[in-house]
Amino acid sequence: MTYTISPPLRPKSPQSRRPRPTYLVIGLVVMVVASYLFGTAPRARRAVAADDHPTEVPREHPAEGTESADAPVTEAAGSEEKDKEEEHEGGGHDSPVAPVLAAIVLLLFSAKLAGDVFERLAMPAVLGELFIGVVLGNLGYLLGFFNLEFTALDFLRSSPDGHGDPHSTGYILSILAEIGVVLLLFEVGLESNVRDMLKVGASSLLVAILGVIAPMLLGIGVGWFFLPDRPYQVWLFLGATLCATSVGITARVLKDLGRSQQRESKIILGAAVIDDVLGLVVLAIVSGIIKQAGTGEALKISALALIVIKAIGFLIGAVFLGGLLTRPLFRAASYLKGHGLLVAAALVVCFGLAYLATLVSLAPIVGAFAGGLILEHAHYKDLSRRENVELEHAIQPLTALLVPIFFVQMGINVRLEQFLTNPSVWGLAAALTIVAIIHKQVCALGVVEPGQNRLAVGLGMIPRGEVGLIFANEGAKLVMKSTDGTSSPVIQGSTYAALVVMIMVTTMVTPPLLKWSLTRGDKPAEAA
Repeated sequence: MTYTISPPLRPKSPQSRRPRPTYLVIGLVVMVVASYLFGTAPRARRAVAADDHPTEVPREHPAEGTESADAPVTEAAGSEEKDKEEEHEGGGHDSPVAPVLAAIVLLLFSAKLAGDVFERLAMPAVLGELFIGVVLGNLGYLLGFFNLEFTALDFLRSSPDGHGDPHSTGYILSILAEIGVVLLLFEVGLESNVRDMLKVGASSLLVAILGVIAPMLLGIGVGWFFLPDRPYQVWLFLGATLCATSVGITARVLKDLGRSQQRESKIILGAAVIDDVLGLVVLAIVSGIIKQAGTGEALKISALALIVIKAIGFLIGAVFLGGLLTRPLFRAASYLKGHGLLVAAALVVCFGLAYLATLVSLAPIVGAFAGGLILEHAHYKDLSRRENVELEHAIQPLTALLVPIFFVQMGINVRLEQFLTNPSVWGLAAALTIVAIIHKQVCALGVVEPGQNRLAVGLGMIPRGEVGLIFANEGAKLVMKSTDGTSSPVIQGSTYAALVVMIMVTTMVTPPLLKWSLTRGDKPAEAA
């Protein structure tokens, strides 16, 4: 008999562990920013200066048969020609995609670095991505450059209403971010299941229903008190944003604690999924009301009924009709030759339903969520087996690219000066945060089963996370007309900043509070 002697395992030294960010990382970030600023920013400054102060340079010897005033030469044109000559001499290539690539490198690298730091602090990575966005978007302000018309990283910022210059870097990033949001809601739908939703029981259903009614009422109250000069549609949207619940963050905490199979955990997760569905319906209804108000016409009962029917009817129709059509689609795709057919067929369902949602005046995210909801493993098992990958894992490279862009840009669009120039933002942010935490405890009253940890259920429904950010983003894009004929976004800069603060705080406090409530709730049982 022979024995194999394995070498003793050496303990990991600090040098063998994953290194923390070094000066090389900082140097890379500085290099990316500097390459953009010293390449594109000076040209932008010269163009702005030339537009503000154009001076004509007359020709000394005009050609015969032409008038001297036919083609005045400006300094702006001379500057552009000089830039082109410099680029030609230096072998440069002024590609329109170059600033977009530089922005993507900066956003992705910063997002992953900040996400890693926040995860080391036992907080969700989405908070790190949002935080680094706030830093990047207010870098000039934080460094004391208050009066610069051209701030260093303004090229990353998108127009609040989503209708900026289509050639600007910020606008292109906003398009990529919107696609990332569609994929994110599709991924959330994939993690849910219609059959599981029908089996959640009375407690989860009541918790979810209370999770919609309570925030709507409290959100309207906060809007009425802090924003009395704004129309009631803004108050409605505040309530809709408070309806959101991030099932992913709560599920991650429960999994880390090893308590996913407890009854309280199942109630929380079931209620959070239903809450997402109801929240999207509420978002669709409120958005329809705001769009109706944007036409300048008074809201009629018939118009409101049509909005409700379209929102609910689309989800029901997508679930039933989509469930019948997806199986033949994936079966047909399984006969094709090639790679990536699983992802391609899934994206056809996702983007197709997202587009159909826009045709009935709903947000694309509603269709994307419905697309993920109707897909079951039985529909695509042949393709999954052939490509040896699950659909959730197959689309992760796409979400890893596009979703961080959305979160970082959400932070970039936050203006920190709003908190100094408008002190009422602090009160609005505090009120929204308190209401967001309290009303979820009201939801816990829906737990009808005796002996359950209602405190844990209420705390598990607190985080807004990515869903709350999506709702706030939709509000920033919606535009409505006032009585004097002017248009303005529903969620303006100060309100947007307050919502982001509320989302960050609720997402940050949930993991420690939920852990405390679950461990605290176990002590009486252990003693018994």
